[in-house]
Amino acid sequence: MLKSRITEMLGIQYPIIQGGMAWLGLAELVAAVSNAGGLGIIGSVTFPTPEELRNEIRRTRKLTDKPFGVNITLLPAMRQLPNDGFVQVVVEEGVPVVETTAGRPEKYVDTLKRANVKVMHKVGSVRHAKNAEKIGCDAVIAVGFEGGGHPLMDDVSLWNLVPRMVDEVAIPVIAAGGTTDHRQMIAALALGAEAVLMGTVFMAAKESVAHPKFKQALINATECDTVLIQRSIKNQTRVLRNRTAEEVLNMESRGASLEELMPIIGGQRGKKALMLGEVDEGTMTCGQGVGLIKNELTVKEVIDGMVKEAETLLKRLNSLNRSQ
Repeated sequence: MLKSRITEMLGIQYPIIQGGMAWLGLAELVAAVSNAGGLGIIGSVTFPTPEELRNEIRRTRKLTDKPFGVNITLLPAMRQLPNDGFVQVVVEEGVPVVETTAGRPEKYVDTLKRANVKVMHKVGSVRHAKNAEKIGCDAVIAVGFEGGGHPLMDDVSLWNLVPRMVDEVAIPVIAAGGTTDHRQMIAALALGAEAVLMGTVFMAAKESVAHPKFKQALINATECDTVLIQRSIKNQTRVLRNRTAEEVLNMESRGASLEELMPIIGGQRGKKALMLGEVDEGTMTCGQGVGLIKNELTVKEVIDGMVKEAETLLKRLNSLNRSQ
């Protein structure tokens, strides 16, 4: 029932995609999502070298025979990443899908498409979606203001971004940002999206290697327990509200420079909080959909539950139409 251009394009059962998360987008989680009917995505940013990414791709293949993808992060601050090598490994290993994010993917689109790799580019505005279509991307991922990570400074919600983008591009639009349950998925499809991309809900899944204390912090959180930091340095980031996030906000209010902020917002502190369970000792990206996470479930339980409840919701909506 839940078929779309994206399920057909990517060869997946359901219009559900796992975001390519640093440190967490590893074989066990990726394979679990793909085995459950979605599309799992390996986060290449986790790996120092292309060969380590290759090993992870091969580990994933041992756990699933279903399609999965690789995320390529293009942030200017990440220029030291061996993205040329990552792309070459993707091509050599026959990975069918790449998610590009946080930069301009022009450099790699032709290489990937010649290898029959589908390219999904993550964008936060209509203008960027139109450019992605122009350069040959197969789909765009619309990231709303609600999402964890780096939403654009435009501050446009997914509720408004998706229909605007659908009206302006012919390629499929995937909705991302604060999406956690079946109701949001059906709403995204009603707005014209062809799939949803989720991150935070999979961070809390049993197959995620995040520390149990971090997962419990997600379960305990409400929709009000995220905060936007780094606006003062034009690198807006939505993170879980904790002591470090509050410290960053206080520093920004006093006009702290990037150099002053970097020891606090650096990725290694965030990794320590995420992986060691020291949940107040770093900043951790997290979407507003965290308020809908109530338990630590397996990936299969998450996806099966979403699909079953979505089909029930569609029947109820259809019955409302028939009753008129």
